[in-house]
Amino acid sequence: MLDGISLDQLRTFLAAVDEGSFSAAARRLNRAQSAISDLVANLENQLGVALFDRAGRYPRLTPEGQVLLADARAAVATVDGLKARAKGMAGGLEAELSAVIDVFFPIEALTEAAREFRERFPRTPLRLYVEALGGAYQPVLDGRASLGVVGELPIQPAALAAEKLPSVPFVMVAGSEHPLAALAGTIPRRELARHVQLVITDRTELTKGREFGVLSPETWRFADVFAKRAFLLKGLGWGGMPLHMVADDITGGRLVTLAIEDVPSEGLALPMSAVYPTASPPGPAGRWLLERLKQCPPYPLPRPVLDGPPPANLEP
Repeated sequence: MLDGISLDQLRTFLAAVDEGSFSAAARRLNRAQSAISDLVANLENQLGVALFDRAGRYPRLTPEGQVLLADARAAVATVDGLKARAKGMAGGLEAELSAVIDVFFPIEALTEAAREFRERFPRTPLRLYVEALGGAYQPVLDGRASLGVVGELPIQPAALAAEKLPSVPFVMVAGSEHPLAALAGTIPRRELARHVQLVITDRTELTKGREFGVLSPETWRFADVFAKRAFLLKGLGWGGMPLHMVADDITGGRLVTLAIEDVPSEGLALPMSAVYPTASPPGPAGRWLLERLKQCPPYPLPRPVLDGPPPANLEP
């Protein structure tokens, strides 16, 4: 029975859910309401469960329908992705590859991949955007970029497919002259809250109302990570930075890593992903670049050494 389930049935089921009624689904699909009702009823018969409770004015998903909804979306998305990928392959190489890169992704890894890309695809121009947080998603969502290398957000945009990339080690640092740099041992969060935290801000609305790793009520915010580094070096606050961007500053004594309460001693890792529209996956050049970035060796995690027991001079 299940082998007879059609994409038409699944798309109709999803339309009824998304539109809130069979009549609205009929208008969206440009079909008769009776046809919509029949398709959903036939799907229920084949599955052996009721997908909708029709007792009220509008059909409501049953508990079984709620569970199967995700499966139906995944099945349709898989087929759409298959069709789109086949179309891209049949169409040949991209005329231009546009990509947006999260500013935290190691630039050395990106430039090495780009060098190999130029050798392999000499006739395919590469257009790159560099953004942070939701700004790394936005060019992909609005069609300016076909591929994005992004840090993970709490809510992944539904229109995008994602593939894992190596994580980026992340450290909390302060300038060598900053008061926090003089503290030995693990620093309590209450002490951090007494100092200005330098924070990267999102220039889009994708993370509106959300904070990421903000531990102090006093913050200075930057849209540019290089400006944030400059302020850290001047001792104007403390904050988190990707290790590859400050490793030389730490080695040179200009910045000091902070051992913070409840933060793993081996440091933090920022998950990174490659994203692209589910309905428009990368072509040959984009797929090569994505797979090449997956091979980038992970930057080694820092292992801060504590100089002694937690300081006793901190006030509660």
